[in-house]
Amino acid sequence: MEPVEIVEEGLVLRPWRSADIDAVFRACQDTDIQRWTGVPYPYRYEDAEGFVASRDRQWQLGTGASFAVCDADTSEVLGLCGLNFIDRNHELSEIGYWTAPWARGRGVAVRAVRAVARWAFDELKLRRLLWSAEVGNYASRLVALRSGVRIEGKLRAADPAGSGYEWFGSLLPGDVPAPGEVGPAGPDTLEARRAAVFGRPQPTLFATAGAQELSLRPLAERDLDALVAVCRDPDTLRWTTVPENYTRADAEDFLRFVRNSWAAGTSAPFVLADATDRYAGSIDLRLSPADPLLADIGFMTAPHVRGRGYQPAALAALCAWGFTTLGLARIEWRANVGNVASRRAAEKAGFTMEGTARGLLNHRGTRVDAWVGSLLAEDLR
Repeated sequence: MEPVEIVEEGLVLRPWRSADIDAVFRACQDTDIQRWTGVPYPYRYEDAEGFVASRDRQWQLGTGASFAVCDADTSEVLGLCGLNFIDRNHELSEIGYWTAPWARGRGVAVRAVRAVARWAFDELKLRRLLWSAEVGNYASRLVALRSGVRIEGKLRAADPAGSGYEWFGSLLPGDVPAPGEVGPAGPDTLEARRAAVFGRPQPTLFATAGAQELSLRPLAERDLDALVAVCRDPDTLRWTTVPENYTRADAEDFLRFVRNSWAAGTSAPFVLADATDRYAGSIDLRLSPADPLLADIGFMTAPHVRGRGYQPAALAALCAWGFTTLGLARIEWRANVGNVASRRAAEKAGFTMEGTARGLLNHRGTRVDAWVGSLLAEDLR
């Protein structure tokens, strides 16, 4: 396959040259490139030399098409974009990209991906481009969305060295936005807002119950023994669906689950900790997969702090964060009919009780009636 050069929107995309080796080596020292791509670690100068040489062979064999993304005015290397492989039998490929740290925040990757996609569809006559990224790589996800990629799901056990999950999607010829068009997931959208939150480490929130200072922080290894004890408590077992005969292994599985759910942006799970940072309970804000402005909240309290007002304070703090930071419009609370302690905590936090829903919840294999309440964004105002 003959190497080509693409000129578009202030960029020149061209095959790699030996003169680019220094730029590749420098860019691949970046922690984000090392974290989210498959580059060797530590990245050595000979790795950059091998990379450039192998990209030339791809062009010669027609098995791939990797471009150096350069500034049209200065010729400076800004990143990489290309087709990782070319499957002529199925007329498809996979698109990959990274942006050098000195070129970020300028829309380089979006412009490059759109340009390569148009070339692949128009010149190579491919019918589909695949995209994937490790769950948590929100920078890549936003580039994909803004380039027209439709994210279609999540693969399990895709990357054992990372989170173990990958987002995947595809791009078809009619999906690519025109040059200059903002496209989906623009800077002012909810998708971009959520990416800015879940693409960073989980924050610590603060609340006050009387004179007691509380914190809402990520679950940690040091909390697991206390978590086991709470999950073996009779009231916890009565009103929640935690596994019976809860073990340390269950707690370790739960730790992995909550870390993955934060990375995936599906929920915001926190530990409620007292002033000494001792585990006092758990609280989780779960985003609806069907309605981006809706979430529901669940919680459990350690027996030694029940009745002290810890959960109402935590509920109020987490809901306020959900409204202001995640842009939620409604947060729902549900509990088995009869769970008076949970209802009191929700009411004290400002939830309005809306009634009883028959057979709403599956509690250990049996459909049970549930109380339902809600808190709206305007309630805080």
